[in-house]
Amino acid sequence: MSAAPVITGDRVRLRPHVIDDMEAFWAFYQSPRAQFMDRPNNRTHLWYGFASEVGSWTLTGMGGWGIDVEGAFAGQIAIIHPPHFEETELGWFLLEGFEGKGIGFEAARLALDYARNHLKPASLVSYIHRDNTRSIALAKRLGGTHDPAGKTHDADDVVYRYEVAA
Repeated sequence: MSAAPVITGDRVRLRPHVIDDMEAFWAFYQSPRAQFMDRPNNRTHLWYGFASEVGSWTLTGMGGWGIDVEGAFAGQIAIIHPPHFEETELGWFLLEGFEGKGIGFEAARLALDYARNHLKPASLVSYIHRDNTRSIALAKRLGGTHDPAGKTHDADDVVYRYEVAA
């Protein structure tokens, strides 16, 4: 696969990233909303991360989607397994103004269903900063369970595990 598939839900559409999404990424990472995430140090590092989300589709058949709500870029949902991750991850972020409306849940459900039906990973987790209560709440709402034995790549993260059978 060379690009993310388009997946349409009731209110959101998961679509391949476009270059214009990168400015929204930069603004997000400069805001307090990204306090629990690894942030790029500069626009070059942002490019590396953004390009890896896009290029992962070609290399691994999974990666990041842009979340589109009525034509507006609302954030990202991703299924990724870079070499430094122990397991395949379901990860997300929403831009300001889109949180608290069920958009993240719908996008994550679409991605979770895609993973279960098409990717069929051996395992699927979310690595979440232990103080990120909103993301932990979303992981639980998606059916994720805390796995205290799960290995993380950041000492401050906790692991939420999802059933991978469809």
